[in-house]
Amino acid sequence: MHGTHEHQHLKRGADHNRDDRRALSVALALLAGVMAIEIAFGIVASSLALLADAGHMFTDIFALALAIAAIGIAARPAGGRWTYGLGRVEVLSAQANGISLLLIGGWITYSAVRRLISPPEVRGGIVLVVAVVGALANVAAAAVLARGQSQSINVRGAFLHITTDLAGFVGTALAGGLILLTGWNRFDPIASLGVALLCFIAAFSLTRESLRIVLEGSPGHIDPEAVGQLLASDSEVVEVHDLHVWTVTSGFPALSAHVLVQQEADCHAARARLAGALDERFGIDHTTLQVDHVSGAGHSLKLGPASPRKDPVDPR
Repeated sequence: MHGTHEHQHLKRGADHNRDDRRALSVALALLAGVMAIEIAFGIVASSLALLADAGHMFTDIFALALAIAAIGIAARPAGGRWTYGLGRVEVLSAQANGISLLLIGGWITYSAVRRLISPPEVRGGIVLVVAVVGALANVAAAAVLARGQSQSINVRGAFLHITTDLAGFVGTALAGGLILLTGWNRFDPIASLGVALLCFIAAFSLTRESLRIVLEGSPGHIDPEAVGQLLASDSEVVEVHDLHVWTVTSGFPALSAHVLVQQEADCHAARARLAGALDERFGIDHTTLQVDHVSGAGHSLKLGPASPRKDPVDPR
């Protein structure tokens, strides 16, 4: 059964990788074209908002290229010292994207403050038209990535870049329209500060999630205590300890635990039954369960803090 689960996991992973690569490539082509337009017209219109969006767009393109490369590396089969494969390269890609969002947000903030103090002349009409074109391209790119971002933190990193940029385009278009109506050029750097804020919010979300995986915290949708209670609720289980739940990479939760069962219990049947319950209830199909009979002299095993059957200890 374990071999079947492993085969199914690899097949699902290959299908997702192929779909994610295709979606990321389409989004990259869309954004590269818009970035070139933004740089050219941002210089002509003297618009920091457009240039800020172009800078953010560059990080988008970098994020997409990095995500595509990470998918290729992560798809390599496990072997040698890399017994889990290289799936966490996608998590590192997400971290790099989060850091790039922080850096671009800092640069935009610095430039916007300078322009608030001494605003240049901004051609609002050009800003408005280019921002609308950019927003439409970002809507298309976000739609392409919408499905994959819920299954892969790597694609989610690229998706956050794009949706942040989309919001920036909306703000830039609004600034261009207000400049046309009022002639007040400070609307341009104010819109840029809005883009910077969105960069910081997206960066915080992405780096927090990727750090949780790197530091081997439990998956966000799985409560380790609930997992322990499920194992301990089995009628033949006497004790559960050394319970660990972590994420190898996006969509790949794993679990290990030491389980003590009654003397008359079948350890192999208990292991299979518990593994099936974990898969059905929590979607954890990669489990390492060490199942032993409880010692006749008492709980003499010292692999972790002893715990009663209904109260598992050390769920990490």
